[in-house]
Amino acid sequence: MAEAQQGAQDLTEVDTMTPEDLPGSSSLTTKELQQNWRAVKQRERPVRLLFEIPSTRIVEHVLHKYVLYQVVVMRSGSFDSRRVSVERRYSDFSRFHHKLLEEFDEELEEVQLPRKMLSGNFSPESIGERRLALQDYLAKLYATRCVRHSPCFSAFFTEQEQQRAHGLLRAGQFRPAAELLQTVLDIQEKLLPWQKPTLLVPALAALAVCYRDLDEPERAFAAAQRALPPVRRYGLTRYRAPLLELLVDLGYQLGRPVAQLQDELTALRDAERGEASSHSLKEVVIQEFL
Repeated sequence: MAEAQQGAQDLTEVDTMTPEDLPGSSSLTTKELQQNWRAVKQRERPVRLLFEIPSTRIVEHVLHKYVLYQVVVMRSGSFDSRRVSVERRYSDFSRFHHKLLEEFDEELEEVQLPRKMLSGNFSPESIGERRLALQDYLAKLYATRCVRHSPCFSAFFTEQEQQRAHGLLRAGQFRPAAELLQTVLDIQEKLLPWQKPTLLVPALAALAVCYRDLDEPERAFAAAQRALPPVRRYGLTRYRAPLLELLVDLGYQLGRPVAQLQDELTALRDAERGEASSHSLKEVVIQEFL
């Protein structure tokens, strides 16, 4: 209730402003005022997540078949050009729901997972009804504050892809691994306002490893550089020295200034008596999502 009241207050404050309230409005024409006002309204629009299940496909095996639902994750409030999606089975939704109930039973009392269809019911009408029901289910979960801030929520949209990507990475298939990891990263970036800042670190670290092995040092450096600040801030010690070591090596290769990174790595090694550099970033990454 408090969250809803705050949201209403925020919207009221925006709606009660007028173009004349904008800074420097006295020197602008009416048309310029209107254009600036529309820009302010656009910036002030609250950002929310939207979920769409636009399509499905039936997967057939020798002894069974099932439906895969394409789940698109988008941000509202501003133009979102990155329509990123994953595919999930009903059984994935079911496992997700039971995990949430273990943690938020009371909060989810009025949020029901759509019932399972009768075995063998693959008519377009039934699949279409289920598709819309699952789309509505995701919207209701997101509307529940404790759920959208839960690690389980982000894991539902990314964990399967992360596991497959790390399997490909361990097999030396760095290009398809990087493509999957980019999908993971795109979704995590949309979820980030409601999740911990460390959410992106595993995917960024894995991307840095993939791009280095693909001989794309610029992209490897950019991914590792982006991962380092949350690693420092939140004390993810297993990543810090390996990231620094990679950045120093790539920095020399690219002609980047690395003196500060080298000093930080040296101080870290001294503080940890050599243990901080005992594993490379690749060795750390391949242990994730086993």
